Parts: sequence; structure tokens; C-alpha cells
Amino acid sequence: MFDARDYELLAHVQLGLPLCPRPYEAVGTELNMSEQEVLERLNRLKQQGLIKRLGVIVKHHRLGYRANAMIVWNVPEQLIKALGQRISQFSFVTLCYQRPKQPEWPYNLYCMIHGKDRQTVLAQLEQLNADCGIEHLESTVLFSLRCFKQRGALYQPIDKPILAHGCY
Repeated sequence: MFDARDYELLAHVQLGLPLCPRPYEAVGTELNMSEQEVLERLNRLKQQGLIKRLGVIVKHHRLGYRANAMIVWNVPEQLIKALGQRISQFSFVTLCYQRPKQPEWPYNLYCMIHGKDRQTVLAQLEQLNADCGIEHLESTVLFSLRCFKQRGALYQPIDKPILAHGCY
């Protein structure tokens, strides 16, 4: 079942959660729902398949992380799953995934490291390569040159803009 309150809740959370200790409580306050009702509705919508997942977009640049690097490797197919799982365990790795190789781009394993400066990121990459024993694999480090707007996808129109979440 999907009702008007669910629609209102989805319209609200698709804009992002407030940055406060109890974001679901703050959302509930604005929508005249309890924190428990917000959580129960979101859980039900997820169980029904109407929500696939709730993700987080961290504004890393605003937190002082200015050196962001995507590292790509050309990994033999039989090693990619185990290596991807191992790389993703490093605390400084914020993203790790596989993509198919292309004729003009032979890389199939990608990971992202966000750091305060390039030297830190390169030192972390050196540690990762040594600990995983992958210094010999063909790789490339791609540092970000500029930051684009970050936000989640919008899935439904919003009748009126939601101006504030109340606890930034």
C-alpha cells in the first residue's frame, strides 16, 4: 500500500536527510509523524520494493578532503572478486567496483580514495598496493580536477520546495 503520507515522506527524504543526531526524528517533526512512524514507513516501502536503498552522499570537499583519486587496475578475471573484496576493506577506500574492460580502456577494477592532500592519497595507495601485492598490475591514478554538484536522484515532482530540515 502506498498512501499520500508515503508520497509526502518520499518527496521529503529524496532531498536529503538533515545533518543532526536524529535525522528521522527531524523529518518526522516536519511531517507531523513520529520518528518511529518515519522508520516504519521507510522500512515498509523498502520491503515492498518501492525503495531500493537509501544512500549517503558525503560532501567530502566541505570536510577538507581536497585530493580525490580514482585508481583503476587491469586485473585478471579470476582474481577480481577476491581482490575487490580485499581492497574494499581498507578504511580509506570509499568506493570499489568492477567494470568490463574496453578495447581502448583495459581497466576493470576501480576504487576511490578521498584524502586531505595528494601525498596522503598516494601514501595510502602505496600501502594498499603493498598489502595486496598488486604493485605489478597495470594501473592508473586519476585525481579529480574539479568538483561537480552532488545530490541523489529525484524520482517524483515536489509540489512545494522544502526549504529547511530544521537542524543543520
